[in-house]
Amino acid sequence: MNRAALIVVALAVLIGVGAFFMMREAPAPAPPPETRAAAPAPPPAKKEEPPPAPAPVAEAPRKAAPKRAPAPVAEAPAPTLATLTLESDVPGASVFIDRQFVGNTPLTLDKLEPGTRRVQLTATGFDSVQKSIELVPGPNAISIRIKEVSLNTKVPVVHKHGMGSCEGTLTATLDGLRYETSNKNDAFSLSYAQAEQFAVDYLQKNLRVKQRGGRTWNFTDKNDNADALFVFHRDVEAARKKLADGYAPVR
Repeated sequence: MNRAALIVVALAVLIGVGAFFMMREAPAPAPPPETRAAAPAPPPAKKEEPPPAPAPVAEAPRKAAPKRAPAPVAEAPAPTLATLTLESDVPGASVFIDRQFVGNTPLTLDKLEPGTRRVQLTATGFDSVQKSIELVPGPNAISIRIKEVSLNTKVPVVHKHGMGSCEGTLTATLDGLRYETSNKNDAFSLSYAQAEQFAVDYLQKNLRVKQRGGRTWNFTDKNDNADALFVFHRDVEAARKKLADGYAPVR
């Protein structure tokens, strides 16, 4: 084969190969679109009802937490000494305890030994008052009245009457006079308002009691002692005066 024939053959081969690749890479024509019928709409979805709520489950009772015992409180030691707070109805009265001056009312004393104490109050224009008090360990509050009066005194007497005499006891209280004797006809009980006369004759050693609009009694001391009659009369008159001055009666 000559050279010209070879060239022709080579060209033919090249052309054939090129046509092969061109035909392979070209896309195939798309088929014409098909007319499809519209699909029917889906039925409406059913509304789902919520599931029923579960029944409540009863809770088991809770056990109460155990109470804690309170912490022990340390007790204060019991007092061994006494404190005294003293008042009186007459402010500024002098106070003596066991005959020792300790101050004027009102006052407070501490660090006192417990036990029985003798207290005396004095004030100008008033009789002194003495009382026994019992102090206990710890606080003690006491009020003592100076403007108060009590009376309970008696004297053994002999009553002289027209014929003979009788013996008995003449007693005086804040309510009046009382004569007690075995002779019931001579016994009496009189208030001070009923006593028209109540007088003592020291020289005659005689004490006279006269009932208002009634009888009269003349008493002598059983031991023939005028002093006892005088002291009895003095105490009664002093108590009656205090009552008239507004002192508080203590019966």
